[in-house]
Amino acid sequence: MPSIALVTLVVRDYDEAIAFYTGPLGFELIEDTDRGDGSRWVVVRPRGGAAALLLARAADDAQRASVGAQTGGRVGFFLHTDDFARDHARMSAAGVRFLEEPRREPYGTVAVFEDLYGNGWDLLQPAAPQGVS
Repeated sequence: MPSIALVTLVVRDYDEAIAFYTGPLGFELIEDTDRGDGSRWVVVRPRGGAAALLLARAADDAQRASVGAQTGGRVGFFLHTDDFARDHARMSAAGVRFLEEPRREPYGTVAVFEDLYGNGWDLLQPAAPQGVS
């Protein structure tokens, strides 16, 4: 069965991106390989997650212009949690900028935050399926 393994996120700098994703967001660094041409293959993912982010340093003016705006100002990334209150508190204490107060929606508890470049993310604890407590 096919699955998405990696999504590229264009970043300004490898090390600052690694520090943000493995620090305030609590992701794990899966790979950081020097490719020998000034570029690196850098992969991070949420602990225990399957899909990962390939952190790709912007290499030209067009790519630099897309840093922080890869989804045209829309929320483009969704970080699921099994304990919204815990992760919201941890991330807030670590300096993650939330753009709204947490809210309950039919699909779960959610709040929008920005990564270090301004990309929009949802921190989301999905609602339990109907009939499941």
